[in-house]
Order: sequence, then structure tokens, then C-alpha cells
Amino acid sequence: NDREQICIIGSGNWGSAIATILGRSAARLPFCNDEVRMWVFEEEVSLPSEESNDVPAKKANLSDVINSRHENIKYLPGVKLPTNVKAIPDLKEACLNATLLVFVLPHQFLPKLMPIIRASVHPSRCRGVSLIKGLGFDKRTKLPVLISQSISIGIGDGFHCGVLMGANVANEVAMGRMCESTLACDYGNDEVNERTRQIFDERLNFRVARIGDVAGAEACGALKNVIALGAGFIDGLKLGGNTKAALLRVGLLEMAKFCKIFFEGVESGTFMESCGMADLITTCYGGRNRKCAEVFAKLRLQDGSSDTFDPEECNRLWSKIEN
Repeated sequence: NDREQICIIGSGNWGSAIATILGRSAARLPFCNDEVRMWVFEEEVSLPSEESNDVPAKKANLSDVINSRHENIKYLPGVKLPTNVKAIPDLKEACLNATLLVFVLPHQFLPKLMPIIRASVHPSRCRGVSLIKGLGFDKRTKLPVLISQSISIGIGDGFHCGVLMGANVANEVAMGRMCESTLACDYGNDEVNERTRQIFDERLNFRVARIGDVAGAEACGALKNVIALGAGFIDGLKLGGNTKAALLRVGLLEMAKFCKIFFEGVESGTFMESCGMADLITTCYGGRNRKCAEVFAKLRLQDGSSDTFDPEECNRLWSKIEN
């Protein structure tokens, strides 16, 4: 059987949103197995009830709820998942003979999962795509490290991991609103590269372009969050659209400079793709980091006690805003 077996590692908001795309693609494409497996970190959730508030909510395992209701009621409520997406709480079972791993979970959980993944996937045909937005850092050199590279090293045996980055707000993707994304990968085979692009692509809803610059695309996905903090501060201080436009222009240049200093093979054209400019724009206007930074700036204006802020007090206030 040379069909693709897709496994999504993670089932949060973005993981469940991309599952809507991958489920429909697997059912449509002749080179894919119909079933898409989604590894779920098992937890107990409260079932929604139409009865009075005095009646205690019933509890159930999240994986059972997803498989019976075809909805992730905790992380993506109100959105139906394709019926061929199967939630599996056992990582070994989810990854068994997988040929395409889609990583979409907090990167700090990856190291302990790697041995199970490595022992379960297809021994010769498996590859990966990371949707994780962030960077790691080498403990010795303090230099930035690509998460996709850490995944490749963790699985070993020549495993190749690309990335999918872009202006992709999860809820909008799940609702089928048109957006673009960038698949950065090079699996050493043009047919495999194109197969992978087709698996993520939906012509009307989710348009995917492929590039080879994995480092540039992945670093953009992390760095745009730094610029988004500045955008939030600008909004909180009510400095206006001109100031934010200047931030976006200079921020994009700084992102490009950072990428070319710390990573090899970064291409200038990457920053004009959805993973670059488009993701920066949407994050600086609607992203979570921007929203938190705006609230932070407004609270600081209300406080007005000093021009400086104790680091511990700063961390306490930021944690309060995030939660």
C-alpha cells in the first residue's frame, strides 16, 4: 500500500482547525488513506447540556467526544470535524506506519514523544511538516535552533521535516474563510513535494504555495510575534496607523536581517510569501500577542506611577493578561 497515512500530532485549536483541511483532502485525494489520525492528549471534559445549570455537567474523555460528536468541544467548539478524522489517545497507535506527520503542539512536549514516534512510523517513507511557531535555543551556544531541525534530529534516520507557515488564524481556517499558506519543504523528490502540497491545499479555502526555504519560513513564524508586541503597544498608546505602518516596514526588514545572520540558505523572496509579510500583517492586527500587548500598554498608562517597571511586577501583570 503506497497510499499516504496522515497523522496529526496535537489536537488543540490549530491542530483541530488543520484537521478540517486534512480530513477533506484525505477523502478527496486518491493517493491518501481515508482515515486521518489525530493524537489527543487525553483529558476529561464537561459535556454541554441543555438542562438547567443546577444539573451537574456530565464528564467524558476528549477523544471519545471528538469521535462521537466530530467536534473538539474544548479547543474548537462549534466547528464540525470531518468524520474520517479519528482521535486517538495512544501515540503509538496514532503514528503506526504513518507516512506524513503533522506536528502542531507546544514544542516543549516534543522530546519525550520522539522515541515513541520514531519506533512507530513507516520505516522508510515517513516525513514531517511542523506547524509549530517558535524557535529553540542551543544551551551551549545560545544560538537559535529551528524546531523542524530538532524534530529531524530527534527522529533520525534521515527524517526530513518541512514547515507550514502563513497568515492562518485557526478559527478563520476552520470556518472555511479564504486564506493562503506557505509550505516550505524539500524531501528530495518533486513528486513527494507536490503530494505534500496537495494534501494541505484547498483551492477555494486554503491556498498553499510551496517554497524550498524551510529556515526562512519557520523563523518568520516565530519572529513576527515579537513585532506584534510592538504593534499592540502602539495600539494601546493610540499612536495611530502611520506609526504601526512604520513598525511593520522596519519589522519585516529586521526579520529578514535576523534570518540571514543566523540561518543558511534564506531567500529574500520568502519574506513576500504568506509566511512572511502576510503573517506579519494579520498577527499585528488580530493576533493574541498584539491583543495582550495592547492591554498591557493601557494598564501601564492607567498606572502612571513611574517610567520603569519592576521585572517581577511586569511578569505578574503579563501572566494575568494572558490568562
